[in-house]
Amino acid sequence: MSEAERYIFEIDEEHAGLRADSVLSSLLEDCSRNYIQKLIASGAVTLDGAPLASKKEKLSAGQSVSVLIPEPEPCEAQPEDIPLDVVYEDADLIVVNKPKGMVVHPAAGNANGTLVNALLFHCGSLSSVNGVSRPGIVHRIDKDTSGLLVCAKSDAAHRGLSVQLAEHSMTRRYRAVCFGELREERGTVVGPIGRDPKNRLKMAIVQGGKDAVTHWSVLTRLRGFTELTAVLETGRTHQIRVHMASIHHPLLGDLIYGPAKQPYKLNGQMLHAGVLGFVHPVTGQYMEFEAEPPAEYTETLEKLKRRG
Repeated sequence: MSEAERYIFEIDEEHAGLRADSVLSSLLEDCSRNYIQKLIASGAVTLDGAPLASKKEKLSAGQSVSVLIPEPEPCEAQPEDIPLDVVYEDADLIVVNKPKGMVVHPAAGNANGTLVNALLFHCGSLSSVNGVSRPGIVHRIDKDTSGLLVCAKSDAAHRGLSVQLAEHSMTRRYRAVCFGELREERGTVVGPIGRDPKNRLKMAIVQGGKDAVTHWSVLTRLRGFTELTAVLETGRTHQIRVHMASIHHPLLGDLIYGPAKQPYKLNGQMLHAGVLGFVHPVTGQYMEFEAEPPAEYTETLEKLKRRG
């Protein structure tokens, strides 16, 4: 979010009865709940055309909610002493295993506590290609997705990694759990992704969107659910989540593309970027890294297996 943006959406049955601040903080993933509450207090959130009276107000199906997020003030990300799970590091780049709940770079409502803040403290300096608010960030994963990211320390490394991303030559393999039992062992979802014209808070398969290709294969068959591997050819916003929802198998824990009422209380979707591979932009050596999913993922998977 680099300029003022307005989002308008209609409350559906699955979000009916929930608190306004809860719904908005789950839909606006880069905005903290505290920031949403400040927007409500400032009058930037309207319900059916009138300012939302309270952050605690329960929403009803069919109501129209408008959210105006003001243009953020330019600010230079500051180093913060936040623990990092460093998988690999050298003079040119660093590979980290990002935890669930951490935003990758500063944005509206999340100026602090991001991966960038932690990297600046740990590394001292990062590449300048993406400016002062997103130094070193070559690619990103959603706030509530865990897993591997490569970040650049030097501009040369950043440019080399960006070329691989543009050419779709990076290896990016995810583990995920979706609703329903997939009939085939493997498949491919092809569909251009862009903003959902009916709900600007969401992405969707839309005509004129950016090309997107996701390959999936079954890892574990569960009663009522499936654990799968997803391999990205492209890297669009919410790609795996949108593509799996488009074939009627949304990810477990995904409150944006799946049902609002979930069978387990989770901190976001069951999605983990477990494998990342690329050619080192300086040495020319192919490198591949793997990270196990977090405890919440494995514990929930065990619960699903015990269901029979």
